[in-house]
Amino acid sequence: MENLKKPNHIWDAYKFSLVLIGAIILGSIVGIIMGPKAMMFKPFGDLFINAMFTIVVPLVLVTISSSIASMNDMKRLKNILKSLVIVFVSTGLVAALLIIVVVTFFPPAEGVNLHLQTTEALKPFQTGDQIVSALTVKDFPELISRKNMLPLIIFSIIFGLCINMTGEKGKVVAKGLDALSEVFLKMINLLMYYAPIGLGAYFASLIGEYGKELLGSYARAMLIYYPLCIVYFFTAFPIYAYIAAGKEGVKSLKHLLSPAITSLATQSSIATLPVNLDACEEIGVPKDIREIVLPIGATAHMDGTCISTILKISFLFGIFGIPFEGVGTYASALLLSLVGGVVMSGVPGGGLIGEMLIVTMYGFPPEAFPIIATIGYLVDPPATMINASGDTVAAMLVTRMVEGKDWMKAKITT
Repeated sequence: MENLKKPNHIWDAYKFSLVLIGAIILGSIVGIIMGPKAMMFKPFGDLFINAMFTIVVPLVLVTISSSIASMNDMKRLKNILKSLVIVFVSTGLVAALLIIVVVTFFPPAEGVNLHLQTTEALKPFQTGDQIVSALTVKDFPELISRKNMLPLIIFSIIFGLCINMTGEKGKVVAKGLDALSEVFLKMINLLMYYAPIGLGAYFASLIGEYGKELLGSYARAMLIYYPLCIVYFFTAFPIYAYIAAGKEGVKSLKHLLSPAITSLATQSSIATLPVNLDACEEIGVPKDIREIVLPIGATAHMDGTCISTILKISFLFGIFGIPFEGVGTYASALLLSLVGGVVMSGVPGGGLIGEMLIVTMYGFPPEAFPIIATIGYLVDPPATMINASGDTVAAMLVTRMVEGKDWMKAKITT
């Protein structure tokens, strides 16, 4: 009887991911066959993406605030946040160093000849303004927007802390937030029934509109980048999972498939957050850890962005005949890759800000911007896949640091 049950168990574990893959493949085929006419399916894809973003913003607010407000041990919160910073920076540095080695031996712009077009002059980079706009908003309504995820996360953390510090009266609010988080997660579960249709339609329109451009003059850079992302996904993540929970941790990566597919299709770490929360719950990451690490990770943990940022920098160096070498160059590229991860904030198209930052910081002429913006579009899907699915792996590493090496065996669910 046990053997008869096993196939059903496997199907139950993978059926949603397989349905999503099937829908995306079908949508891609439709896009290839129909070409630009496949844009007729775009509204059906936009319905899913817009609905996901609408739910995710309040979900981030209530989950972070609820987790911190309900926490009895403030020392544990401090430990979680400290571990989070160590994990995010460490994995980001590993990703950045890996791409530096690769582009040193395989320059992405070698042999590329582009006809540069002049664009409007870029505004000078203002460090102070950039920091202020990245951390704060001018008015409360602006806070409840996916375009300002970092300020929303900061507000949620402070809000949760203040509720916790209020004592008995604050417990009423904490219980309300916990109930709200359950409601929003239920809304996500209902929305996911539409996901195969939405993602299939989204991919059909995407391939139909941009399919030919993906085979353009940037092929060499993509031949370096795409395989590297695949290698990173199938080597770095299992290593991190093994560090987090041994062989059981590696086995649990089967739950990474749904976040990877969703992020690849939506091109947004924020939109993938609900799927990541489900994956971490299945893996056994404690509730307080996953509800703190994942929302913050969707904005600030960007291994894929670290890889793509250095690819863009080295590509521009090659285009303008500047050697991409030297400790100073590597150090500045590493810093920009880590900063760029926060600037992009998990929003589709948000990379344009990071790309403008690269152009202005290195003093490239304005015509460099459309070059790097084109690369940004091409690298966005796999970069987001690494970013978003990496959040789940990061949550596992944080759990290892907070709970100890046997956390998965204990299946702690606080």
